[in-house]
Amino acid sequence: MRTIIPFNDQWLFAPEPLDARTPDDRFKAVTLPHTTVELPHRNFDPSEYGFTSTYRKRFTMPAPAQGRRVFIEFDAAMIAATVSLNGVQLGSNEGGYTPFSFDLTDHLRGGENLLQVELDSSERADIPPFGYVVDYLTFSGIYRDVRLVIVDNVHVENVFTRTSDVLTAPKLSADVRLRNANRFDRAVNIRATLHPYLQRSSANAVTQEVTALVPPAGAVTITLQFDNLTNIHLWSLDDPKLYTLEIEVTADSGLVDTYTTRFGFREALFKDDGFYLNGTKIKLIGLNRHQMYPYIGAAAPQRLQCRDAEILKYDLGVNIVRTSHYPQSPHFIDACDQLGLLVMEEIPGWQFIGDADWKGIVLRDVDAMITRDRNHPSIVLWGVRINESWDDEALYTATNALAHKLDPTRQTGGVRYFQTSQFLEDVFTYNDFSNTVVEPVNTPHLITEHNGHMFSTKTFDNEERQVEHALRHLRVQDKQFGMGNVTGAIGWCAFDYNTHRDFGSGDRMCYHGVMDIFRLPKFAAYVYESQIDPKVRPLVRAATFWTPGDRAANGNDPLVVFSNCEELEVYLGDQLYGRFTPDRETYPSITHAPFVVKGLAHNLTHWGENFNDLHLVGLINSQPVAEQWIAANGLPVHLVLEADDTELDADGADMTRLVFKVTDKYGNRLPYAIMPISFELQGAGDLVGENPFPLVGGQGALYVRAHTSPGTITVTASAPRLPAATVTIITR
Repeated sequence: MRTIIPFNDQWLFAPEPLDARTPDDRFKAVTLPHTTVELPHRNFDPSEYGFTSTYRKRFTMPAPAQGRRVFIEFDAAMIAATVSLNGVQLGSNEGGYTPFSFDLTDHLRGGENLLQVELDSSERADIPPFGYVVDYLTFSGIYRDVRLVIVDNVHVENVFTRTSDVLTAPKLSADVRLRNANRFDRAVNIRATLHPYLQRSSANAVTQEVTALVPPAGAVTITLQFDNLTNIHLWSLDDPKLYTLEIEVTADSGLVDTYTTRFGFREALFKDDGFYLNGTKIKLIGLNRHQMYPYIGAAAPQRLQCRDAEILKYDLGVNIVRTSHYPQSPHFIDACDQLGLLVMEEIPGWQFIGDADWKGIVLRDVDAMITRDRNHPSIVLWGVRINESWDDEALYTATNALAHKLDPTRQTGGVRYFQTSQFLEDVFTYNDFSNTVVEPVNTPHLITEHNGHMFSTKTFDNEERQVEHALRHLRVQDKQFGMGNVTGAIGWCAFDYNTHRDFGSGDRMCYHGVMDIFRLPKFAAYVYESQIDPKVRPLVRAATFWTPGDRAANGNDPLVVFSNCEELEVYLGDQLYGRFTPDRETYPSITHAPFVVKGLAHNLTHWGENFNDLHLVGLINSQPVAEQWIAANGLPVHLVLEADDTELDADGADMTRLVFKVTDKYGNRLPYAIMPISFELQGAGDLVGENPFPLVGGQGALYVRAHTSPGTITVTASAPRLPAATVTIITR
């Protein structure tokens, strides 16, 4: 039987290369995921994490390991890891975004064992994405999960679930890859059982069995076929039904292995006239995501990874995300499966193509990415080209061929920024920096970036810039919605991110997101949020801070209000200014056009006289369904402190975001509230982030990390001249 042991706790870490003879007192205790150094959210240099460090873990061989194979699996480590057990080097891995493993069996001891990882986190030119400049930071550490996997000499290596004919007569082919570490062949029986996800009753199960002979010291792939399936529920955006395939391998000695994978039945096709999911044409509207977080780099535990997917799906309302520019956390992809969020996943790289050895790593990355993630129904497109690189016919012929061999069920794309690029993939994925939408030369055509770096916008920029930032996203999305030969547009990008000195705003930050690095909205976020079905959440979001003199010409004319409502009532104080309909003349194609309220400059009183609160009411079927108030008095009234989660796992790694804002009396953030925010924590956790926090832009966030003992965490935030705010979190 397979035994999986989480291996994230009780590690030791030292920020320098140390050999196995070095005593433990040179190290500090850490829990994975781990970043080698916690940093401020901006204004730091990549050299602060680009060093060689050492991780080690002492452990005794688990009882189930006797007479079996023991593997250690790393979900990722940045960027080059050399792994040793009991002083014996097992091997190395070059690359920071894909999983790797080593067989520990032959070097395990009966008593204490010492596992050690030397991690080179420098920007090595021989490893993608490096070799030239890169517009993002890679951070450092064993930043994803680690586990021990204990299996029989004959065991399942991986399973690929291939669905077909899902709209007519659903079928499932299960390719089971078996490995045999014995010096003799082994006859086995393979039993595959199909369950609706989280339903393991025999009444819902469908089973197939085959026998096979696994060669000595080798592997074989056996295919089990499920035909004539009935009552199959398709995976969709609104109803992402998942299934589980359970593999049991038996031999003359009995049950030797079990393996479970999750998948969905769905048909996803990019065609010349659009994208089709389960036969229904869907216009794609999405955003790019970098995996980095403030303070912790990429070392975010499962809860934070899943929260990003929730923000994209529910807060922003997009239906697709591109994992720019590398494979991302398995937890994030799992969450996309569960939530119904489409994914374009791509290999590591940024513009540069290296030598033959470098290209060899690219092909290995294609293999690792697809083998890891091909059972995920959320993934609809493989990105098999280095982002924005020049053409390389031999390399990209090879990456496409490998992708289709590993996964014949999905199409490929390759992101470029020039339309004359060779079209070797199935979908022409194109970074459109025209500030509009160019007419496609090749179809199917998917816009994979727009805006972003062309109009960097901070949460503390003036109102005019923030409004224009939003309108630039709106114009592109509106135009692509009206073009039948464009499958969709994925904006650059979801969240602000840290970058090198060659890019960004000088503080090692690219302010390209529709949200800031804390996952808090700018006005541009409202463009996407307003496309949410009003049956799910009706809303009105004014793109204004409602001040009489923030714009160059003073006043607030025109006032842009993003909403999914049918009508809008605008009140100045208690006085109705007017009732408005969406601006379909300017924005004819997007599902929910904004309201553009003009003439306010002529209806507000003279400069300095009687400036009133703004009150917006959204109506559907002439009934009020949503509203927003913004205070005319922009002085701070409240310090708001909110935790995303009020319960955490007491495992030393679980974290939740702690959002704080300085607001007006109605709860709107005040972008020009500039002050220090101080925090005090009591109880079974730690604060992660800057304390005191230099508030600029009216909003920010820290994290709370749980200890390993259950208890209560109380966090109090304080700001000058404002009442303190407190949250309580329970750890279990």
